[in-house]
Order: sequence, then structure tokens, then C-alpha cells
Amino acid sequence: MADDARQVRNTGIEKQLAAATVTAYEVWQLPTGRAGVLDSPNSVLSTNYFDQRFDGQWTFTKSTTFSALKGGRAYWDHSANAVLYKKVNDRDFYLGRFAEDASQTSSSCLIDLNADPAYDIDFLRDGFLSVPTGTQAIGGFGLPKLFGGARLFELTATSEAQCIDYLSVDRFSVDANAIAEFILRVPTNGTTSAVDFNVGIANGTSTTDADAVTEHVLFHIDGASTAINAQSKDTSTTVAATDTTTTFTAGSAVANRVELWIDTRDKTSVVIYVNGVRVLSGTTFPLTAATGPLGLLIHLEKTSSTATGQFVIDAARAHYAEQ
Repeated sequence: MADDARQVRNTGIEKQLAAATVTAYEVWQLPTGRAGVLDSPNSVLSTNYFDQRFDGQWTFTKSTTFSALKGGRAYWDHSANAVLYKKVNDRDFYLGRFAEDASQTSSSCLIDLNADPAYDIDFLRDGFLSVPTGTQAIGGFGLPKLFGGARLFELTATSEAQCIDYLSVDRFSVDANAIAEFILRVPTNGTTSAVDFNVGIANGTSTTDADAVTEHVLFHIDGASTAINAQSKDTSTTVAATDTTTTFTAGSAVANRVELWIDTRDKTSVVIYVNGVRVLSGTTFPLTAATGPLGLLIHLEKTSSTATGQFVIDAARAHYAEQ
């Protein structure tokens, strides 16, 4: 009987032909789309075959522009030859998940190469709850519009109170050690201060005012302002919206993306990040008195006025861990 198949090499290896010299431990994007590393202390000369590893945990050079959070997504910045938390319109590619925390000043990080487990909650994948306030119309105010995998939250010029929200059906306990990640763009900020936009974690929602939600940690944007604020509330402590001293630039391009993280591993003082940089380190955002369960919340509202605004959510997700 003929052999239908024979193993050529062990898993975790892709064989490549060098078109030019490949340096020791050089990082590539492989034809399969996976990230690979030349697993050798020696360079490989042109026209020679070599093995690229695409599994295991590896130490990589890290950009010092951001802090890495364990379990977060990691990308290879092709032009800088360093790990970054995002990619831009370049040759950047997905690398894996951060296997350990790394401070902003750290020049190295540990990556679980090509690991990409599903998030515990992913708004653009899972179910949500929403109760719109205002006059809904096709092509106008109403549930968010789909743009590929993104969601557009929009207020219209109708002179009335309007509110549109997303609250995840799936929730997590306060002690789940959740890290929530949000990526957004603001094509058109709220035209007046009557507009409020909030994104974060909460135990519920409101048809009029996100501040009224009894347990939350939220990033908050006021209409007619580019300042990014943060606030929190549990059953014993309320932290009013506080300026993170960071801003966004309105627009719909990749360069206009803002990435926001909420790290709840320390319930006595939740840690928040804007574009990979910790903000408000001197402010305590406690969840110690919260009972949960908590979910992901996106909330856009205005009081009765003709104000408008557009906010695009490119990602809203969370992952949990034992510690």
C-alpha cells in the first residue's frame, strides 16, 4: 500500500529560502501570515534554506513608547524592528500576545509567538443590549451603523434628547482580573457640550446619563472638547470625570485611532492607559465596593439640543485571568 502522507518536519517550523542575507534571530512575516523567527545565532546567506520558528515564547526588542499588559496583543513594527501594541499603515504584522507585563521604559518584552486566543468578551463578535432614547430614523439616529467590523455611533441634529448605548450581554465578576481594551476614532466630535461620550466597564446602563450607572470605570469625552477624561464609581466612592491630560484628534484615518485600556487586576486602584501610556497614576479609581457583574459599555448621549456627533468603535473587548 502506498503512503498517503509522510511527515516532513515537526510542527512550529516553516522552511524558507533566503533571497538575501538573513541575520541571526531576524523576525519575519511568513507566507502563511504568521510571525517567524530565525532560530539561530548565525546569519544565513542568500540562496540557502533556513528554518523559521513560529511558536514558543521569545524575548523581543520593545518600543519604549508604551507599557505592555499581560495578555494584550503585540505587533511587530517592521520599520523600527521592535514590538508595538498596534499596527499602522506600514508592513507591521501581528506577533502574538504579551506573556508578561513590561513597563514603558523596558526595552524588551516576552511574547507568546502567534498566540491569539479568543477574547472573553468581544463587542464586535458577541451580543449586546441597547435601549435608544430619541426619534429613530433609517439612515439617521438609531442603533450603530456597521462599517466593516466597526460600529458608528451617531447623534443627529433633531432638537431632542438622544442616547444610544451598547451594553454587553456577557459580564464578568469584579474579581475576574479583567483587562478591557477599546479602540475608537472620532470622525466628528460632539458639536456642543450637550454631548457626552463614554466607554468603559459598568454594571448597567442608563437611557439618559452614563454618570447615573452605579458601578463603572469610564473614559469620558465632552462635546466641543478633545480632552480625554476618566471617572469611576462603586457603592462607596465616586471619582468625577478627571482630565487625563491626553487628547484626541478628530478624523477617521488610522492616525486618528485612540486606544484605551482599563486594568482591573488591582481592585483598590484600577489602572488606566491612553495609547499604551498610563495616565492619572496619582488618582485612585477603586472598585473594591463594587458587586458587579460588570460588562463593556459604550454610551453616547445629548441633552435636548440640535448638537451632533460621530464616534466609531473599532474594537471593544476584554480578557480575564486568574491573576
